[in-house]
Amino acid sequence: MTNQLILENHSLYKEQSINGRYLTYRQIEPLIKKWSTVFKVEELGFSENKLPIHLITLGKGSKKLLFWSQMHGNESTTTKAIFDILNFFSDKSNELSCKILHECTLYIVPMLNPDGALLYTRANFNKIDLNRDAQDLSQKESFIFKKLVDSVDPLVAFNLHGQRTIFSAGNTNNSAIISFLSPASNPERTVTESRQKGMRIIAEMNTALQKTIPNNIGRYDDGFNLNCTGDTLENRGITTILFEAGHHPEDYGREITRKLIYVSIITAIDFIANNGTPKEGYNAYFEIPENGKCFNDIILRNYNFKDHKTDIAIQYKEQLVGGELLFIPYVADIQNEISNYGHLEFDCLTNSIDVLTSSKELKINSEIDVFKINDKEFSVFPIKW
Repeated sequence: MTNQLILENHSLYKEQSINGRYLTYRQIEPLIKKWSTVFKVEELGFSENKLPIHLITLGKGSKKLLFWSQMHGNESTTTKAIFDILNFFSDKSNELSCKILHECTLYIVPMLNPDGALLYTRANFNKIDLNRDAQDLSQKESFIFKKLVDSVDPLVAFNLHGQRTIFSAGNTNNSAIISFLSPASNPERTVTESRQKGMRIIAEMNTALQKTIPNNIGRYDDGFNLNCTGDTLENRGITTILFEAGHHPEDYGREITRKLIYVSIITAIDFIANNGTPKEGYNAYFEIPENGKCFNDIILRNYNFKDHKTDIAIQYKEQLVGGELLFIPYVADIQNEISNYGHLEFDCLTNSIDVLTSSKELKINSEIDVFKINDKEFSVFPIKW
């Protein structure tokens, strides 16, 4: 099955019961129960606030691959893709699925941080970033994960995350829709054999994605921090690949990115099933531009501010209000000329724009109450134009 066919067939396997950015254990619990009748499902333990953490195991191959998502509770895009992938692998008529499961065994933790998912926070219930707890193992979730890694001893570990809308593929006006990283294993960031294997797999995914989203793939910074999970695993010699699900224009629900993550993961698994983990060709990894931070959500050009033509940058803060995820716009920057790009831009020389803030004064960090474009009022964000 070609990468294009994998992409086109996503609609057949998309898990329709979960959508959007706010994804909690309660929403995936019925899916966990459903898959327990098809695949092996184990309860690994409980979070700090006593929510269960599950492992789903499928396949019978010798190549052991470990996946975990929502280590950061507010990064749900890869979790949605994981459940799409489970639908894919449950299709016994799919030759690619059957071939992969013959060669590989997949170990999947769909939600490592269910407390953070419920609170829609990066950290867990105790306000600890689990991705900085790999050495201290101070949290139940961290200890559960460490025990799982020791038990599985994976050939490749897939660390699934999401990234903010600010990131660009290089210092360009191309959004980093997906970014990858082969984490460093030491402060010198030595390109070890283990990293070379991960880089080769990333290069394969990049080749596949360039056909669909050319110039929108980024390479995440590989600064070393042994407290980080990926760095700890690479330090142990376990090939690790970090995924960052990013922003596709006008896709704040990240449903398009979800599909691209699905394609990326299947591409990677198929490559490993066919080839194992070769290192030849790993240098192609360095052709992927390193992430820049070149974007704001909205930029107003030539806005009349204090009788001067000024650029205004607006950024959304994701905030859980009454169980609903809202995108709250605030003023991120005010300058004569902003060099960043906007995912949405308006030139106030050709559009009538009014920005009203709660402070009654337009200043950095002001929350925006009302946004008017050519007399059309927007109070729901993100706006579509």
